[in-house]
Amino acid sequence: MNQKYILPDPWSIIEEGFDAEKVKSSESLFSIGNGAMGQRANFEEDYSGETFQGSYVAGVYYPDKTRVGWWKNGYPEYFAKVLNAPNWIGIKVSVNGEDLDLHTCDQVKNFRRELNMKEGYYRRSFQATLQNGTEVMVESTRILHLDQDELGVINYKVTALNKDAEIVFSPYLDGGITNEDSNWDDKFWDTLSVSEADHQGFIRSMTMKTQFHICTYMQSDILVNDSEATPAYTSEKKDQYLQFNYKVNISKGDTATLRKYAGYTVSHHHKPDNLVNAAKDAINAGRTMGYEGLKASQAEAWSSIWEMADITIEGDVEAQQGIRFNIFQLNQTYLGKDARLNIGPKGFTGEKYGGSTYWDTEAYCLPFYMATKDHTVARNLLVYRYNHLQKAIENAEKLGFSNGAALYPMVTMNGEESHNEWEITFEEIHRNGAIAFAIYNYVRYTGDISYVAEKGLEVLIAIARFWQQRATYSTHKNKYVILGVTGPNEYENNVNNNWYTNFTAKWCIEYAASEIDRLKQDAPAEHTRIMEKTRLSADEVTQWLKVSSNMYFPYSEEHNIYLQQDGFLDKELITVADLDRSQRPINQYWSWDRILRSPYIKQADVLQGFYFFEDHFSQEELERHFDFYEPFTVHESSLSPCVHSIQAAKLDRMEQAYTFYLRTSRLDLDDYNKEVEEGCHITSMAGTWLSIVEGFGGMRVRDGHLEFHPRIPKHWDKYAFKVNFRGQILKVTVSRQGNSFELSGSEPLSIKVKGETKTITPSN
Repeated sequence: MNQKYILPDPWSIIEEGFDAEKVKSSESLFSIGNGAMGQRANFEEDYSGETFQGSYVAGVYYPDKTRVGWWKNGYPEYFAKVLNAPNWIGIKVSVNGEDLDLHTCDQVKNFRRELNMKEGYYRRSFQATLQNGTEVMVESTRILHLDQDELGVINYKVTALNKDAEIVFSPYLDGGITNEDSNWDDKFWDTLSVSEADHQGFIRSMTMKTQFHICTYMQSDILVNDSEATPAYTSEKKDQYLQFNYKVNISKGDTATLRKYAGYTVSHHHKPDNLVNAAKDAINAGRTMGYEGLKASQAEAWSSIWEMADITIEGDVEAQQGIRFNIFQLNQTYLGKDARLNIGPKGFTGEKYGGSTYWDTEAYCLPFYMATKDHTVARNLLVYRYNHLQKAIENAEKLGFSNGAALYPMVTMNGEESHNEWEITFEEIHRNGAIAFAIYNYVRYTGDISYVAEKGLEVLIAIARFWQQRATYSTHKNKYVILGVTGPNEYENNVNNNWYTNFTAKWCIEYAASEIDRLKQDAPAEHTRIMEKTRLSADEVTQWLKVSSNMYFPYSEEHNIYLQQDGFLDKELITVADLDRSQRPINQYWSWDRILRSPYIKQADVLQGFYFFEDHFSQEELERHFDFYEPFTVHESSLSPCVHSIQAAKLDRMEQAYTFYLRTSRLDLDDYNKEVEEGCHITSMAGTWLSIVEGFGGMRVRDGHLEFHPRIPKHWDKYAFKVNFRGQILKVTVSRQGNSFELSGSEPLSIKVKGETKTITPSN
C-alpha cells in the first residue's frame, strides 16, 4: 500500500506532525536544488535519529572501483557516481546548555514543513520542549538561489516560549563526508585546507582521482528580534571541519536568528587557486542583497520558470500538486546552462544509480526541455552526447566492435561506461536507439536541421555501424537476428530478438541513411566533410540497409502480435491480476531466477516501441498489443506508468489513462514503490509532463506542424499547458466545454485539432 501523508495543496508540499519513521522519506521529498547544487532536506540542527545526509554538486563525481564477484572482458573498471559533498547546512543549536535534537526532546508539537514550489524555498517549523524544561519555537527557511547558483542561505529562528534562554548557534562546515553507497569505503575527498577570517569560513577540498576542486564556505549574521546583533564568537577547527560559536541571551518571548550564507565554488567555473576569493565574492553578493532580497529574487526567478512551464489543473488538487512537484524537481535538477551537465535519475535527492546519465534523458526528458525552454537547452543535451562520441566508440571497441561503431554507455559521467551489472552493461544495447531518436525528435520539433550537419550525423553513423555489426545473419531464418540482449523490460535478460531492440536497430539504420541522403542534396559540402571524416562509403551504407531491410521480428500468428522476444509464449502466462498482492513488488520478494522465468514486465517494452515509432503502426495494432502486454506489466519501473498513460489516452481509455497518470505524478509523493527514502525519480517526472501534453493533450509534431487530439479525464474540470514551438508560445486549454488555443508570437501558427486544420493568430 502506498503511503499518503503529504497534504494536498496546489503549490506546496506540506507535512504536518513529526514522525521519525518518515524522516528519510521526507528528506527526499523536500529536497531542493538550483541546477548547480542540491541537497536532501536534512535538519540543520543535530538529529540523532535515522537520517540520510546528502549534499551534491553538479558534475562532480568519483570513479568508485566496480565491485563484482568475477571479472569479464569489456567490464567497466569503475562505477562513476555523484559524490556526497561537504556539508554546509549544519547549525548546532544549544538552549540553556542542552543540544536541540528532535530525537531526544521531551515533546515535539506543531511540526510542519513546506516545500514552496511557487517561490522556491523550503521551510520547517516546530515547537519543542527540551529535557531541561525549556520550550522553544523554531522556524528555518532555506533557499538555493537560482540566479546566484553558487549561493545558498538559511534563516534559522529560535523563539524562547516559557523562560529566558541562552542560545548558542554553532554553524559549521563538515568536509569529512562519505557516500552511503560506496563500494569499497574508499576516501573520496582530500581536504586541502581549512581556513577562517572575520566570521567567514572555508574548506578547500579535492576529489581523489578526478581532481575536482571545490571550496565550501559560510558566513553568518546574528539578529535579535530582527535587529542585528554582534556577539563575540569562538571557532573550532579540525582537519576536515570548521565551526563558529555565537552565544545570544534572549528573554522569554524574544527571537534569536542566525542567517547563514553558504555554498560551493567549483573548479568547473574558477581556477582552483581562486576558489576562496570566488567564495568571498559570493558571500558579499549574498549579504549585499540580504536574506529578504534573495528570497524576493528567488520568487521572481521561479515566477519566470512557471510562466512557461506550469500546467494548471482545475478540479483535482492531488493531480495538480503532482504535476507541479514533477516540474519543480526537473527545474531544480537541470536548467540547461552548462552543456557539461546532464540529468541523473535521482537528481540532487539521493545517491542511487550513481547520479549518472542514463537513456532516460533522451527518451523522457528531452521533450520537456524542448517545449518549456528555449531550444538551446535541449540542444545542449544532444551536444553532451556528441562530446562523448569518441568515448562511445571506445566503449564499443572494448566489446569487439570496429570501424567507428559506437555503443553509448548505459550509465556514465564522462562518456565511459560505468554500469556494473553484466546483463545491463553488455546487453541493454537499446539505449543506443534513444540517442538516435533524440536527434530525430529534436529536429522534428525545433526544425533545427543544422544540428544534424554540425554534429548529429556523426553520431547517427556511429550508431548505425554498431547495429549493422551487432546483427547476426541466421541461415535458419534467412533473416538478421540480434541475440543475447536485455530490452527495456529488465525482468528478461539474455534473450534473443527482443522486438523493441530489433525494430530500433532497423529504424536507426534507416534514419541515418536518410539523413545522409538529405545532406547530400541540401548541403553537399557538409556531406563530403562528414563522409571523409567518418570514412564512410556508399557501399558501407548499402551493407547497413541490407541488414535493416531483412531484420527478423518475432511474431505470433495466434495472438496477431509482435512477441516481446522469441521465447515469450513459452512462459506461464499468468496475468498480474492473478498475482498474489503480498508478492508485490516482485523485485523485493522473488529470486532473480523466478523473475526471469515469469511473464512479468517491469516497464513498457513492445509498447515503448509503439510509443516512439507510432507512425509505423495503426490504432488497431496498438490496441491489440496494449491489450496483450499491459495485463502482464507490474510497472515496477518509474518509467512505466507514463508510457502506458499516453497509450491508454490514445486508445480513449481515459479512466485507465488517469490512473496511470496519477501513479506517475505521485510516484514519490505517495511512495508507490516503497523506496522514496533513497531519493526521488527525477527522470520519470518528465514522463508525467508527457502524460498530460502527449497523452491527454494528444500533442504530436507531423510534417513540421503541431497536432492535438485533446481529451480530459472525468476527474478534471479544465487543464492548460504551454509549449514553445519554434519560438512561438502556444497555450492550450482543454475543458468540458471545448478547447481553446492562445498564441504569443509574431506570425500565425497553423495547427491541426482532431484532424481539422486551424490557424491561430497571435494575441499579443
